[in-house]
Amino acid sequence: EVQLQASGGGLVQTGGSLRLSCTASGFSFDGHVIGWFRQIPGKVRDGVACIWKDDGTTYYDDSVKGRFTISIDRAKNTVYLQMNNLKPEDTAVYFCAAERDSNPNIMYLVRPSYFEIWGQGTLVTVSS
Repeated sequence: EVQLQASGGGLVQTGGSLRLSCTASGFSFDGHVIGWFRQIPGKVRDGVACIWKDDGTTYYDDSVKGRFTISIDRAKNTVYLQMNNLKPEDTAVYFCAAERDSNPNIMYLVRPSYFEIWGQGTLVTVSS
């Protein structure tokens, strides 16, 4: 069964750090783009960062540039989102997603509908 498992959320104070993990099972990230999205209840799902497994291309939303880093551990078939200097406005449920496409395209950052495979969310809460 094709699955993504997201983990690593929690409660952290402003300025703190968290690392989210997204592990694939039933398939390899080869030839895929992997994205992190976040959602606040009642709001649309917003793109945070994307990475292409084959060439390592990354895109970030402006709100997280310089604070968040997306990376991939090929041996573990896992994508990470390192989140530093967290702010209360980063509070959301974070989702990872994957889609088979080896051609970098920034539209993946703003089109959750481009992704077919989704993991369950993990809640990140940043207290002020």
